[in-house]
Amino acid sequence: MQSQEARRTLVAPEADKVQQPAQPPVEAVGTLFSALQQAESELASARAALERKTQELAQVLAAQKEIEAELHQQRDWRDADRRKDEFLATLAHELRNPLAPIRQAALISKAPTATDAQKRWSHDVIDRQVQHMSLLLDDLLDISRVTRGTLALRMQSTELSSVVDTAVETARPTIDSKRHVLTVDMPPDPIRFNVDPLRVAQVLSNLLTNAAKYTDPEGQIRVVARCEADDVIICVADSGIGISATALPRVFNMFSQVHSTTDRSEGGLGIGLALAQGLIELHGGTIEARSAGLGCGSEFSVRLPRRAAMAPVQVATNGSPSTRETLQRRILIADDNRDSAETLAALLRMEGHEVTSVHDGPVALSVFGELKPDVALLDIGMPGLTGYEVARKMRQATPRATLTLIAITGWGQDIDKERAFAAGFDHHLTKPVDPQRLVELLKS
Repeated sequence: MQSQEARRTLVAPEADKVQQPAQPPVEAVGTLFSALQQAESELASARAALERKTQELAQVLAAQKEIEAELHQQRDWRDADRRKDEFLATLAHELRNPLAPIRQAALISKAPTATDAQKRWSHDVIDRQVQHMSLLLDDLLDISRVTRGTLALRMQSTELSSVVDTAVETARPTIDSKRHVLTVDMPPDPIRFNVDPLRVAQVLSNLLTNAAKYTDPEGQIRVVARCEADDVIICVADSGIGISATALPRVFNMFSQVHSTTDRSEGGLGIGLALAQGLIELHGGTIEARSAGLGCGSEFSVRLPRRAAMAPVQVATNGSPSTRETLQRRILIADDNRDSAETLAALLRMEGHEVTSVHDGPVALSVFGELKPDVALLDIGMPGLTGYEVARKMRQATPRATLTLIAITGWGQDIDKERAFAAGFDHHLTKPVDPQRLVELLKS
């Protein structure tokens, strides 16, 4: 028994020694720590390298975006340049077109064998073609004012039917020349709304003229007007060649003409619809184009807020018509364009006025002192002294009540009018001057 207990006593320490874990040596711990540090350093290096690669990739992507943006901008510039060239070519074409009938009509008018009927016809041709050129130039000025935000509307209470009638009257020659059937569907009751009637009629006549141009002869054109809630809606639809789905979103773009239909059109600068959209948006309205595709016709819808209609403005007239019609004026015309000055002088002499014409600023001032005119019609861009300088000197020498100064010029921007009024002019007329407008000014 003792021997067994002694034996257990001797074995127990050996058993205890086996059960205890082995303690690593200091060198192993140091090696493991160094390995961890090296792994951490390599991981940090890898992380830094990844960050550098990420930054490089970001720089590459940013550079790629800049290149794409620059390429896109260059494409836009090339497209704008192309459209500009097309527009200038179209403008030259549109301005040359009326010159041929004007020149030919002038030759007919002065031909010794021409009959009175032929002369009257030639005069009508010249008048129509000059009016056409004037409308082209007016559109150019208007679109410039709209894009710069300087066009002012003359809002007034207006009868819807009168606006539509004015637009139809303007577009009627184009409609009739192609033998189209025009249908106008108006509300049964009179509708008044607060708009600039001249500008709305301009938009509608533009839509009607486009409908006539892009519709084959003997087509159908329809104008439908209605009230919807607080809006007035006017639709112009045609049975014409229609607009493709790809071209439809661009019809209101500046200088835009649908290439697939330019051979079917009868001219135009490609600014009419852009101008129409600008004028309608100035009114707080919208204009939309719809078409089921080529060959399916087109429809343009104008939506305008009706607003509260104001009472019609009553314009009082002073003096009897007979007195105003027979009133004669002593008039001085100064224009370095001799044909312009002499033809205008001849027209005014036919109205019974006493007219003197000169062709530069210094002579205008010299004659002014002797003539003492009631009215001076001054061109702005004259040699020697400009129309502004002549007007200032005339205004200093003569009270406003005894002298009316009228600027007659090819410069028709708002800033040009402001400069004219600042120089002392009472009125500003843009060439070519409407003779009837000038006659009315002289009667007033």
